[in-house]
Amino acid sequence: MSNKNVCRMCQSPNMTKFLDLGFAPPSDNFLTKEQLNNEEAQYPLNVHICNDCGLCQLGYVVPPELMFNENYPYESSMTKTGSSHFISMAIEICKKFNLMPDSMVIDIGSNVGVLLSGFKSQGMRVLGVEPSSNVAKIAIKNGIDTISEFFSSKLALKICQQKGNASVITGTNVFAHIDDLNDFVKAADVLLTEEGIIVIEAPYLVNMLDNLEYDTIYHEHLSYLSMKPMVKFFKRFRMDVFDAEMQSIHGGSLRYFIGREGKRPISKHISEFLLLEEKKKIYSEERLKNFSEDVKNHRNELNTLLSNLKKQGKKIVGVSAPAKGNTLLNYCKIGTEILDYITERSNLKIGKYTPGMHIPVYSDDMLIKDKPDYALILAWNFAEEIMRNNEQYRSKGGKFIVPIPHPHII
Repeated sequence: MSNKNVCRMCQSPNMTKFLDLGFAPPSDNFLTKEQLNNEEAQYPLNVHICNDCGLCQLGYVVPPELMFNENYPYESSMTKTGSSHFISMAIEICKKFNLMPDSMVIDIGSNVGVLLSGFKSQGMRVLGVEPSSNVAKIAIKNGIDTISEFFSSKLALKICQQKGNASVITGTNVFAHIDDLNDFVKAADVLLTEEGIIVIEAPYLVNMLDNLEYDTIYHEHLSYLSMKPMVKFFKRFRMDVFDAEMQSIHGGSLRYFIGREGKRPISKHISEFLLLEEKKKIYSEERLKNFSEDVKNHRNELNTLLSNLKKQGKKIVGVSAPAKGNTLLNYCKIGTEILDYITERSNLKIGKYTPGMHIPVYSDDMLIKDKPDYALILAWNFAEEIMRNNEQYRSKGGKFIVPIPHPHII
Protein backbone atom coordinates (compact mmCIF):
# COMPACT_ATOMS: atom_id res chain seq x y z
CA MET A 1 0.00 0.00 0.00
CA SER A 2 1.38 3.40 -0.88
CA ASN A 3 0.67 7.03 -1.53
CA LYS A 4 1.16 7.94 -5.17
CA ASN A 5 3.40 11.00 -5.28
CA VAL A 6 4.06 11.09 -9.02
CA CYS A 7 1.81 10.71 -12.05
CA ARG A 8 1.60 7.13 -13.30
CA MET A 9 1.67 8.33 -16.92
CA CYS A 10 4.25 11.13 -17.10
CA GLN A 11 5.99 10.69 -13.71
CA SER A 12 5.46 14.37 -12.82
CA PRO A 13 5.21 15.22 -9.10
CA ASN A 14 3.02 18.23 -10.02
CA MET A 15 -0.30 16.82 -8.82
CA THR A 16 -3.28 18.39 -7.04
CA LYS A 17 -5.94 16.59 -4.99
CA PHE A 18 -9.45 17.68 -5.96
CA LEU A 19 -11.74 15.04 -4.43
CA ASP A 20 -11.67 13.21 -1.08
CA LEU A 21 -14.19 10.42 -0.48
CA GLY A 22 -12.71 9.51 2.89
CA PHE A 23 -11.63 5.99 3.80
CA ALA A 24 -13.23 2.90 2.29
CA PRO A 25 -12.56 -0.83 1.96
CA PRO A 26 -11.92 -2.26 -1.53
CA SER A 27 -15.36 -2.17 -3.17
CA ASP A 28 -15.41 -5.78 -4.32
CA ASN A 29 -14.24 -7.32 -1.03
CA PHE A 30 -17.57 -8.82 0.04
CA LEU A 31 -17.54 -10.50 3.45
CA THR A 32 -18.76 -13.81 4.79
CA LYS A 33 -20.72 -13.84 8.05
CA GLU A 34 -17.61 -15.14 9.87
CA GLN A 35 -15.48 -12.27 8.52
CA LEU A 36 -17.79 -9.68 10.05
CA ASN A 37 -16.05 -10.34 13.38
CA ASN A 38 -12.64 -9.46 11.92
CA GLU A 39 -11.13 -6.01 11.56
CA GLU A 40 -11.76 -4.67 8.06
CA ALA A 41 -9.01 -2.71 6.34
CA GLN A 42 -9.97 0.65 4.86
CA TYR A 43 -7.84 2.90 2.67
CA PRO A 44 -7.87 6.54 1.52
CA LEU A 45 -10.06 7.16 -1.53
CA ASN A 46 -9.04 10.47 -3.06
CA VAL A 47 -8.44 11.69 -6.61
CA HIS A 48 -5.64 13.89 -7.92
CA ILE A 49 -5.03 15.54 -11.28
CA CYS A 50 -1.60 15.70 -12.88
CA ASN A 51 -1.14 19.36 -13.76
CA ASP A 52 1.33 18.44 -16.51
CA CYS A 53 -0.37 15.70 -18.57
CA GLY A 54 -3.93 15.91 -17.25
CA LEU A 55 -4.40 12.37 -15.95
CA CYS A 56 -6.87 12.05 -13.08
CA GLN A 57 -5.83 9.28 -10.70
CA LEU A 58 -6.12 7.91 -7.20
CA GLY A 59 -3.65 9.24 -4.68
CA TYR A 60 -3.36 5.90 -2.91
CA VAL A 61 -2.66 2.44 -4.36
CA VAL A 62 -3.96 -0.75 -2.77
CA PRO A 63 -1.93 -3.85 -3.78
CA PRO A 64 -3.78 -5.54 -6.66
CA GLU A 65 -3.55 -9.01 -5.10
CA LEU A 66 -5.82 -7.78 -2.27
CA MET A 67 -8.53 -7.03 -4.84
CA PHE A 68 -8.05 -9.44 -7.75
CA ASN A 69 -7.88 -12.91 -6.26
CA GLU A 70 -9.81 -16.16 -5.83
CA ASN A 71 -12.70 -14.25 -4.21
CA TYR A 72 -13.23 -11.66 -6.94
CA PRO A 73 -17.03 -11.34 -7.31
CA TYR A 74 -17.50 -9.55 -10.65
CA GLU A 75 -18.81 -11.49 -13.67
CA SER A 76 -19.00 -9.58 -16.96
CA SER A 77 -21.71 -11.97 -18.18
CA MET A 78 -24.18 -11.06 -15.43
CA THR A 79 -26.23 -8.56 -17.45
CA LYS A 80 -27.62 -8.97 -20.98
CA THR A 81 -26.67 -5.35 -21.67
CA GLY A 82 -23.03 -6.02 -20.76
CA SER A 83 -22.82 -9.34 -22.61
CA SER A 84 -24.38 -7.86 -25.77
CA HIS A 85 -21.98 -4.91 -25.61
CA PHE A 86 -18.89 -7.14 -25.51
CA ILE A 87 -20.09 -9.52 -28.22
CA SER A 88 -20.89 -6.55 -30.48
CA MET A 89 -17.50 -5.02 -29.67
CA ALA A 90 -15.68 -8.15 -30.88
CA ILE A 91 -17.67 -8.31 -34.11
CA GLU A 92 -17.15 -4.59 -34.78
CA ILE A 93 -13.38 -4.82 -34.27
CA CYS A 94 -13.12 -7.80 -36.63
CA LYS A 95 -15.00 -5.88 -39.34
CA LYS A 96 -13.30 -2.51 -38.74
CA PHE A 97 -9.81 -4.00 -39.19
CA ASN A 98 -10.63 -6.85 -41.58
CA LEU A 99 -9.09 -9.41 -39.27
CA MET A 100 -8.13 -12.61 -40.99
CA PRO A 101 -9.51 -15.88 -39.57
CA ASP A 102 -7.20 -17.45 -37.02
CA SER A 103 -5.71 -14.08 -36.02
CA MET A 104 -4.66 -14.02 -32.36
CA VAL A 105 -6.66 -11.84 -29.96
CA ILE A 106 -5.53 -11.41 -26.34
CA ASP A 107 -7.83 -9.87 -23.74
CA ILE A 108 -6.23 -8.47 -20.59
CA GLY A 109 -8.42 -8.83 -17.51
CA SER A 110 -10.60 -11.20 -19.51
CA ASN A 111 -12.92 -12.13 -16.61
CA VAL A 112 -15.25 -14.98 -17.63
CA GLY A 113 -14.33 -14.56 -21.30
CA VAL A 114 -17.43 -12.88 -22.77
CA LEU A 115 -15.50 -10.54 -25.09
CA LEU A 116 -13.24 -13.35 -26.26
CA SER A 117 -16.22 -15.59 -26.97
CA GLY A 118 -17.31 -12.90 -29.45
CA PHE A 119 -13.92 -13.00 -31.18
CA LYS A 120 -13.95 -16.79 -31.13
CA SER A 121 -17.32 -16.81 -32.90
CA GLN A 122 -15.64 -14.83 -35.70
CA GLY A 123 -12.95 -17.48 -36.18
CA MET A 124 -10.18 -15.85 -34.15
CA ARG A 125 -7.71 -17.61 -31.88
CA VAL A 126 -8.19 -16.22 -28.40
CA LEU A 127 -6.32 -16.03 -25.12
CA GLY A 128 -7.43 -14.45 -21.87
CA VAL A 129 -5.18 -13.12 -19.10
CA GLU A 130 -7.12 -12.95 -15.83
CA PRO A 131 -5.50 -12.75 -12.36
CA SER A 132 -8.67 -13.67 -10.42
CA SER A 133 -8.56 -17.47 -10.39
CA ASN A 134 -12.26 -18.00 -9.66
CA VAL A 135 -13.52 -16.14 -12.74
CA ALA A 136 -10.63 -17.51 -14.84
CA LYS A 137 -11.92 -21.02 -14.06
CA ILE A 138 -15.38 -20.04 -15.31
CA ALA A 139 -13.82 -18.77 -18.57
CA ILE A 140 -11.89 -22.01 -19.06
CA LYS A 141 -15.07 -23.99 -18.39
CA ASN A 142 -16.70 -21.86 -21.09
CA GLY A 143 -14.02 -22.92 -23.56
CA ILE A 144 -11.86 -19.79 -23.42
CA ASP A 145 -8.11 -20.45 -23.12
CA THR A 146 -7.09 -18.37 -20.07
CA ILE A 147 -3.90 -17.73 -18.11
CA SER A 148 -4.58 -16.85 -14.47
CA GLU A 149 -1.81 -14.32 -13.82
CA PHE A 150 -1.29 -10.57 -13.72
CA PHE A 151 -0.31 -9.18 -17.12
CA SER A 152 3.35 -8.15 -17.34
CA SER A 153 6.21 -7.85 -19.83
CA LYS A 154 7.64 -11.07 -18.39
CA LEU A 155 4.40 -12.94 -19.07
CA ALA A 156 4.18 -11.36 -22.54
CA LEU A 157 7.52 -12.92 -23.52
CA LYS A 158 6.26 -16.31 -22.37
CA ILE A 159 3.00 -15.96 -24.32
CA CYS A 160 4.86 -14.82 -27.42
CA GLN A 161 7.10 -17.88 -27.33
CA GLN A 162 4.21 -20.29 -26.80
CA LYS A 163 1.36 -18.72 -28.77
CA GLY A 164 2.91 -16.24 -31.21
CA ASN A 165 2.09 -12.58 -31.77
CA ALA A 166 -1.30 -10.94 -31.38
CA SER A 167 -3.15 -8.91 -34.00
CA VAL A 168 -5.34 -7.35 -31.31
CA ILE A 169 -4.88 -6.76 -27.58
CA THR A 170 -7.99 -5.62 -25.73
CA GLY A 171 -8.48 -4.18 -22.27
CA THR A 172 -12.01 -3.24 -21.23
CA ASN A 173 -12.19 -1.52 -17.83
CA VAL A 174 -8.68 -2.85 -17.18
CA PHE A 175 -6.08 -0.32 -18.37
CA ALA A 176 -7.42 2.07 -15.72
CA HIS A 177 -6.81 -0.63 -13.05
CA ILE A 178 -3.06 -0.87 -13.73
CA ASP A 179 -0.46 1.04 -11.71
CA ASP A 180 2.63 0.27 -13.82
CA LEU A 181 1.39 1.47 -17.20
CA ASN A 182 4.90 1.57 -18.63
CA ASP A 183 5.19 -2.18 -18.21
CA PHE A 184 1.75 -2.67 -19.78
CA VAL A 185 2.88 -0.92 -22.96
CA LYS A 186 6.21 -2.79 -22.98
CA ALA A 187 4.27 -6.05 -22.71
CA ALA A 188 1.90 -5.03 -25.49
CA ASP A 189 4.84 -4.04 -27.69
CA VAL A 190 6.34 -7.51 -27.26
CA LEU A 191 3.08 -9.23 -28.14
CA LEU A 192 1.76 -7.15 -31.03
CA THR A 193 2.40 -7.85 -34.68
CA GLU A 194 3.83 -4.88 -36.60
CA GLU A 195 0.33 -3.89 -37.76
CA GLY A 196 -1.32 -4.93 -34.48
CA ILE A 197 -3.63 -2.74 -32.43
CA ILE A 198 -4.51 -2.16 -28.80
CA VAL A 199 -8.17 -1.46 -27.98
CA ILE A 200 -8.80 0.13 -24.58
CA GLU A 201 -12.25 0.92 -23.24
CA ALA A 202 -12.94 2.73 -19.98
CA PRO A 203 -15.40 5.21 -18.44
CA TYR A 204 -14.77 8.68 -19.88
CA LEU A 205 -13.78 11.48 -17.52
CA VAL A 206 -16.07 13.95 -19.31
CA ASN A 207 -19.13 11.80 -18.52
CA MET A 208 -17.99 11.23 -14.95
CA LEU A 209 -17.82 14.98 -14.33
CA ASP A 210 -20.94 15.95 -16.31
CA ASN A 211 -23.18 13.23 -14.85
CA LEU A 212 -21.79 13.20 -11.32
CA GLU A 213 -20.70 9.56 -11.63
CA TYR A 214 -18.44 9.71 -8.58
CA ASP A 215 -19.36 6.17 -7.56
CA THR A 216 -17.19 5.07 -10.51
CA ILE A 217 -14.29 5.97 -8.20
CA TYR A 218 -12.97 3.05 -6.17
CA HIS A 219 -9.63 1.43 -5.40
CA GLU A 220 -9.64 -0.89 -8.42
CA HIS A 221 -9.96 2.15 -10.71
CA LEU A 222 -6.58 3.83 -10.38
CA SER A 223 -6.98 6.15 -13.39
CA TYR A 224 -9.91 8.16 -14.82
CA LEU A 225 -9.10 8.33 -18.49
CA SER A 226 -9.48 11.09 -21.07
CA MET A 227 -8.01 11.76 -24.49
CA LYS A 228 -5.35 14.37 -23.70
CA PRO A 229 -3.20 12.27 -21.33
CA MET A 230 -3.75 9.10 -23.39
CA VAL A 231 -2.36 10.71 -26.56
CA LYS A 232 0.66 12.09 -24.69
CA PHE A 233 1.35 8.82 -22.90
CA PHE A 234 1.34 6.53 -25.94
CA LYS A 235 3.38 9.00 -27.98
CA ARG A 236 6.24 8.37 -25.54
CA PHE A 237 6.29 4.76 -26.75
CA ARG A 238 6.07 5.74 -30.43
CA MET A 239 2.44 4.72 -30.59
CA ASP A 240 -0.56 6.66 -31.88
CA VAL A 241 -4.06 6.86 -30.45
CA PHE A 242 -5.40 6.86 -34.01
CA ASP A 243 -9.15 6.58 -33.43
CA ALA A 244 -11.77 6.69 -30.67
CA GLU A 245 -15.48 5.94 -30.29
CA MET A 246 -18.00 6.93 -27.66
CA GLN A 247 -19.87 4.00 -26.07
CA SER A 248 -22.92 4.18 -23.80
CA ILE A 249 -21.79 1.36 -21.47
CA HIS A 250 -21.05 2.19 -17.80
CA GLY A 251 -22.52 5.68 -17.95
CA GLY A 252 -20.42 6.68 -20.97
CA SER A 253 -17.12 5.06 -21.99
CA LEU A 254 -14.49 5.92 -24.55
CA ARG A 255 -12.99 3.21 -26.76
CA TYR A 256 -9.42 4.06 -27.77
CA PHE A 257 -7.66 2.46 -30.77
CA ILE A 258 -3.87 2.48 -30.54
CA GLY A 259 -1.21 1.30 -32.98
CA ARG A 260 2.44 1.76 -33.80
CA GLU A 261 3.40 5.29 -34.81
CA GLY A 262 2.60 6.21 -38.41
CA LYS A 263 0.89 2.94 -39.29
CA ARG A 264 -2.60 4.43 -39.61
CA PRO A 265 -4.05 7.87 -40.33
CA ILE A 266 -5.17 9.81 -37.27
CA SER A 267 -8.96 10.06 -37.25
CA LYS A 268 -10.64 13.45 -36.87
CA HIS A 269 -12.31 11.93 -33.77
CA ILE A 270 -9.09 12.48 -31.81
CA SER A 271 -9.07 16.25 -32.31
CA GLU A 272 -12.85 16.33 -31.71
CA PHE A 273 -12.47 14.71 -28.29
CA LEU A 274 -9.52 16.98 -27.46
CA LEU A 275 -11.64 20.01 -28.35
CA LEU A 276 -14.53 18.67 -26.28
CA GLU A 277 -12.26 18.32 -23.24
CA GLU A 278 -11.00 21.86 -23.75
CA LYS A 279 -14.54 23.20 -24.13
CA LYS A 280 -15.69 21.37 -20.99
CA LYS A 281 -12.62 22.67 -19.09
CA ILE A 282 -12.21 19.26 -17.46
CA TYR A 283 -8.59 19.96 -16.49
CA SER A 284 -9.29 23.31 -14.82
CA GLU A 285 -9.09 23.72 -11.06
CA GLU A 286 -12.47 25.48 -11.00
CA ARG A 287 -14.28 22.66 -12.86
CA LEU A 288 -12.83 19.98 -10.60
CA LYS A 289 -13.58 22.01 -7.47
CA ASN A 290 -17.20 22.36 -8.62
CA PHE A 291 -17.39 18.61 -9.14
CA SER A 292 -16.18 18.04 -5.60
CA GLU A 293 -18.86 20.39 -4.24
CA ASP A 294 -21.52 18.67 -6.35
CA VAL A 295 -20.49 15.32 -4.87
CA LYS A 296 -21.01 16.64 -1.33
CA ASN A 297 -24.39 18.09 -2.32
CA HIS A 298 -25.41 14.79 -3.87
CA ARG A 299 -24.66 12.95 -0.64
CA ASN A 300 -26.92 15.35 1.27
CA GLU A 301 -29.64 15.07 -1.37
CA LEU A 302 -29.65 11.26 -1.36
CA ASN A 303 -29.49 10.96 2.43
CA THR A 304 -32.35 13.44 2.82
CA LEU A 305 -34.54 11.50 0.39
CA LEU A 306 -33.86 8.14 2.07
CA SER A 307 -34.22 9.53 5.61
CA ASN A 308 -37.57 11.13 4.79
CA LEU A 309 -38.88 7.86 3.37
CA LYS A 310 -37.78 6.00 6.51
CA LYS A 311 -39.51 8.61 8.68
CA GLN A 312 -42.68 7.83 6.75
CA GLY A 313 -42.29 4.19 7.78
CA LYS A 314 -41.27 3.00 4.32
CA LYS A 315 -39.14 -0.11 3.83
CA ILE A 316 -36.14 0.43 1.54
CA VAL A 317 -33.74 -2.14 0.13
CA GLY A 318 -30.97 -2.05 -2.45
CA VAL A 319 -31.06 -3.88 -5.74
CA SER A 320 -27.78 -4.96 -7.37
CA ALA A 321 -24.46 -4.86 -5.51
CA PRO A 322 -21.79 -3.53 -7.90
CA ALA A 323 -18.43 -2.15 -6.80
CA LYS A 324 -19.65 1.37 -7.60
CA GLY A 325 -22.58 0.84 -5.24
CA ASN A 326 -20.19 0.28 -2.37
CA THR A 327 -18.47 3.60 -3.05
CA LEU A 328 -21.87 5.26 -2.81
CA LEU A 329 -22.89 3.38 0.35
CA ASN A 330 -19.61 3.98 2.17
CA TYR A 331 -19.26 7.64 1.21
CA CYS A 332 -22.90 8.42 2.06
CA LYS A 333 -22.74 6.18 5.17
CA ILE A 334 -25.85 4.25 4.14
CA GLY A 335 -26.10 1.07 6.22
CA THR A 336 -28.74 -1.30 7.53
CA GLU A 337 -30.53 1.53 9.35
CA ILE A 338 -31.63 2.65 5.84
CA LEU A 339 -31.36 -0.46 3.62
CA ASP A 340 -32.66 -3.69 5.15
CA TYR A 341 -30.74 -5.72 2.58
CA ILE A 342 -29.52 -5.74 -1.03
CA THR A 343 -30.62 -8.18 -3.73
CA GLU A 344 -28.38 -9.64 -6.43
CA ARG A 345 -28.31 -12.13 -9.33
CA SER A 346 -24.67 -13.14 -8.86
CA ASN A 347 -24.04 -16.28 -6.80
CA LEU A 348 -20.58 -14.87 -6.02
CA LYS A 349 -22.23 -12.16 -3.87
CA ILE A 350 -25.47 -13.75 -2.58
CA GLY A 351 -25.13 -14.80 1.06
CA LYS A 352 -22.35 -12.31 1.76
CA TYR A 353 -22.21 -8.79 3.20
CA THR A 354 -21.20 -5.55 1.51
CA PRO A 355 -17.74 -4.18 2.36
CA GLY A 356 -17.76 -1.38 4.88
CA MET A 357 -21.48 -1.05 5.58
CA HIS A 358 -22.07 -4.81 6.07
CA ILE A 359 -25.49 -4.97 4.41
CA PRO A 360 -26.63 -8.56 3.75
CA VAL A 361 -26.98 -9.65 0.12
CA TYR A 362 -29.90 -11.87 -0.91
CA SER A 363 -31.24 -13.22 -4.19
CA ASP A 364 -33.42 -10.95 -6.34
CA ASP A 365 -36.32 -13.26 -5.42
CA MET A 366 -36.54 -11.41 -2.09
CA LEU A 367 -38.03 -8.38 -3.85
CA ILE A 368 -41.13 -10.39 -4.72
CA LYS A 369 -41.34 -12.30 -1.44
CA ASP A 370 -40.76 -9.33 0.85
CA LYS A 371 -42.39 -6.54 -1.20
CA PRO A 372 -40.41 -3.55 0.16
CA ASP A 373 -41.74 -0.10 -0.69
CA TYR A 374 -38.60 1.14 -2.44
CA ALA A 375 -35.56 -0.42 -4.11
CA LEU A 376 -32.42 1.70 -4.54
CA ILE A 377 -30.74 0.70 -7.84
CA LEU A 378 -27.01 0.72 -7.13
CA ALA A 379 -26.02 -0.46 -10.62
CA TRP A 380 -27.79 2.58 -12.11
CA ASN A 381 -25.85 2.10 -15.37
CA PHE A 382 -28.02 -1.01 -15.94
CA ALA A 383 -31.19 0.51 -14.46
CA GLU A 384 -33.44 -0.20 -17.47
CA GLU A 385 -32.48 -3.88 -17.54
CA ILE A 386 -32.78 -4.23 -13.76
CA MET A 387 -36.27 -2.72 -13.79
CA ARG A 388 -37.32 -5.02 -16.66
CA ASN A 389 -36.01 -8.04 -14.76
CA ASN A 390 -38.03 -6.98 -11.72
CA GLU A 391 -41.22 -5.87 -13.46
CA GLN A 392 -43.27 -8.13 -11.18
CA TYR A 393 -42.03 -6.14 -8.18
CA ARG A 394 -43.00 -2.83 -9.80
CA SER A 395 -46.39 -4.18 -10.96
CA LYS A 396 -47.22 -4.94 -7.32
CA GLY A 397 -46.58 -1.34 -6.28
CA GLY A 398 -42.82 -1.35 -5.66
CA LYS A 399 -40.89 1.78 -6.61
CA PHE A 400 -37.30 2.20 -7.73
CA ILE A 401 -34.85 4.92 -6.71
CA VAL A 402 -32.11 5.78 -9.23
CA PRO A 403 -29.32 7.66 -7.39
CA ILE A 404 -27.20 9.08 -10.25
CA PRO A 405 -26.89 11.82 -11.48
CA HIS A 406 -29.57 13.02 -9.03
CA PRO A 407 -31.76 10.82 -6.82
CA HIS A 408 -35.18 10.28 -8.37
CA ILE A 409 -38.03 7.86 -7.86
CA ILE A 410 -39.51 5.71 -10.66
